[in-house]
Amino acid sequence: MASPGFDRRQYLRMFEPKLLTVLREGYRLQDLRADALAGLTVAIVALPLAMALAIASGTTPEKGLYTAIVAGFLISAFGGSRVQIGGPTAAFIPVVFVVIQKFGFGGLILCTLLAGLILIAAGLLRLGTLMKYMPQPVITGFTAGIAVSIFSSQVKDMLGLRMGDVPAEFLPRWAAYGQHIASTQPAAVVLTVMGLAVIVGLRKWKPGWPGFLIALLVCTLVATAFALPAETIGTRFGALPSALPTFDFPRIPFERTWELLPSSLTIAFLAGVESLLSAVVADGMTGGRHRSNGELVAQGLANVGSALFGGLPATGAIARTATNIRSGGRTPVAGILHAAYLLLFMLLLAPLMRYVPLAALAAVLLVVAWNMSEVENFRNTMSAPKGDRLVLLLTFFLTVFLDLTVAIQAGIVVAAFVFMFRMAEAVEVSSGMPMPDDEIGDDDHARGADLDQRAMLPKGVEVYQISGPLFFGAANRLDNLLDQFLQPPKVFILRMRLVPVIDASGVHALKQLAHRCHRKGIVLIISGLQEQPNRVIARMRLEEEPAELHFTSNFERALRLAESIVHEPTTG
Repeated sequence: MASPGFDRRQYLRMFEPKLLTVLREGYRLQDLRADALAGLTVAIVALPLAMALAIASGTTPEKGLYTAIVAGFLISAFGGSRVQIGGPTAAFIPVVFVVIQKFGFGGLILCTLLAGLILIAAGLLRLGTLMKYMPQPVITGFTAGIAVSIFSSQVKDMLGLRMGDVPAEFLPRWAAYGQHIASTQPAAVVLTVMGLAVIVGLRKWKPGWPGFLIALLVCTLVATAFALPAETIGTRFGALPSALPTFDFPRIPFERTWELLPSSLTIAFLAGVESLLSAVVADGMTGGRHRSNGELVAQGLANVGSALFGGLPATGAIARTATNIRSGGRTPVAGILHAAYLLLFMLLLAPLMRYVPLAALAAVLLVVAWNMSEVENFRNTMSAPKGDRLVLLLTFFLTVFLDLTVAIQAGIVVAAFVFMFRMAEAVEVSSGMPMPDDEIGDDDHARGADLDQRAMLPKGVEVYQISGPLFFGAANRLDNLLDQFLQPPKVFILRMRLVPVIDASGVHALKQLAHRCHRKGIVLIISGLQEQPNRVIARMRLEEEPAELHFTSNFERALRLAESIVHEPTTG
């Protein structure tokens, strides 16, 4: 049975694919023409990236193509953004590499399936809107850390080192590089430099041209024409399959599900954050508005679909989405066509892809790593307050030297503590007499006015005011409040009109204050409760505490009640 106030139609509306919205509005021939051109442009950009990302993740290049085709289609067909382009991204490289090394490709399939189910559940539970609360220093820290990890993973191919498998950990990896540095192949270095020069040069002089693809073509032609002794896709992986993606289920270690769950959560987190960031960027470029929860569900479906076809984790790709928009993409049809073009490329060009030098793909990923590093954003965050710098550096170094999962968890936890500390510091418990217009510019004048007005209080009455949210981080501010008086007052007024929010710890602190007042024979009056504190205090039955506790709607009534209490005759 639906809960009161639950609107089923509105709930389902959050998950309606933008493709259906577009078709309902009317899809015209000029829209198809624009989407077809944009989809082709994005496919040309995605082709080398998909292969490079798969190789950097520790698997074969066709896995990246399968991911871009299957997940790219599903994200566009079911997503909550009109122009989102999905596929494999560099953010997954460190975690995917480690999973494959520890659990094999079957473990990665299970990991991707679990991540997809987690994303679907997150979308259905409407958690998409919570992603916007992710602390920016955490995002910047792990993004920059991933960039360093990608660079580190490409040293073998860009130098042509003759060595076995590259260790997953950062320091052992560089130790292995040092041991094999003498095997550097000049041909690989030349091709890497050539690829970088082509990409950087085209970005400067012909930014509209597909630099990644042109760099691969140039390096492949040079390597083939001059018979350079450089390792290629074909020499390492053999011929690429030129057939449709099929269901591919290697042995999946279901018995190790609990071991894989942390990595699955990391993949789901990365997919959710990156896809929604990409959707926000797209909204800023197009003036549109994405459906965040629907986008999460689509990302989940895409990851499940990618796993069923033997692919990698996928998410919305910011750079490819921006390319789609700049190329004139208007609707999800552009993303669907991008997947169709990639499938066509794989069917027709697979025999030729074996000649692509791995050093050229390394050059592509070096540029991707530089773009991910966001050096300027990192530098700006280092100028932020100390707590933000701590979160940034902690997340960055843990991502590089330890583990991405641990880095994200630690970054979020420390960011939460920094936030709580700042909020607690913002809470002020001070003398609560009202000032003229509630603000005095000069501190000495303010103190003088306070003393004058406190002298006007009835004898035996004291007033304090709380400013800011009274939550668990600041609740201890009330612990020693009564100890400040040389002689306990008969009535203590606690003004709370500037407390917008209170939590259970705050109510508990008020209860403790009430009990201390009761033991000391002090009447406690709480005045000016706002709506949320009033509701929480009533629900937690604070009014059932000792009889010496009173509530008033404002300070004036509290003062009149205090006067009547201190002037009432004593009996006995």
